Amino acid sequence: MEKDLPDLLTTLGHPQRLAIFRLLMRRYPDRVPAGELAAVLGIKPSTMSTYLAALQRVRLVAQERSGTSLLYQVRMATVERMFGYLFTDCCRGRPDLCMPFSNGVPDMTDRKYNVLFICTGNSARSIFAESILRDLAGDRFNAHSAGTSPYSELNPFALKVLGDKGHDISVLRSKNVSAFSGADAPNLDFVFTVCDQAANEECPAWEGQPVSGHWGMPDPVKVAGTDAEKALAFQQAYGALKRRIATFTALPVESLDRIALQAAVDDIGRTVTEDLV
Repeated sequence: MEKDLPDLLTTLGHPQRLAIFRLLMRRYPDRVPAGELAAVLGIKPSTMSTYLAALQRVRLVAQERSGTSLLYQVRMATVERMFGYLFTDCCRGRPDLCMPFSNGVPDMTDRKYNVLFICTGNSARSIFAESILRDLAGDRFNAHSAGTSPYSELNPFALKVLGDKGHDISVLRSKNVSAFSGADAPNLDFVFTVCDQAANEECPAWEGQPVSGHWGMPDPVKVAGTDAEKALAFQQAYGALKRRIATFTALPVESLDRIALQAAVDDIGRTVTEDLV
């Protein structure tokens, strides 16, 4: 790693290559089309290809073809080796110097875990997730949701699904993600993005560095067709989120360190996403 480090840092030293890397990190474990990366970051396709080739050359990014699309994903093994070397060699293994947060999860013996689900509109998917977690494991978790650009009203199809499933919809409202930053905000232990657009956006730097995960899925709000077809899309989104959250609540959170928790959260997003394909 020592001989590779200068090339890695030089590659990431370019602002736009760094922006691509950061976006792919936020979307991990997703494989993201090159066109989507270019559109989100406002980079010309030809220039994007050059930047991605540079990131591939130092093995920070992997490429995979799916049909006519080229998909890109962070090579997490390289990232881990890079930061591991920086921490062990440059920082001499001193967390007080180089790591502004604990490597473990704070003691939870006297409080619940605070979990925030984020999507763009906070009208359907994140509302589903909040309701499901509250009902599945409300004794262990405080469930919250918010949107990066929240709608003023919750989606009526989403409310019908939740009502039919027996969830209490009277406690639900659309909120901006900014409500969860600042002195009066709860200390978050887990933050999950449940839509790709929200994961593509810059969110606040959460106090205490909570464990984060991307559990993206198709937006049922965008489904066109009959009311029956729309209702089916909302049912499918609810079912996919319930599978993820049920797996999450089954984790022995209290006995896992931060690294193991992060790996488990990423695996949940990867496994259920593959089930949906």
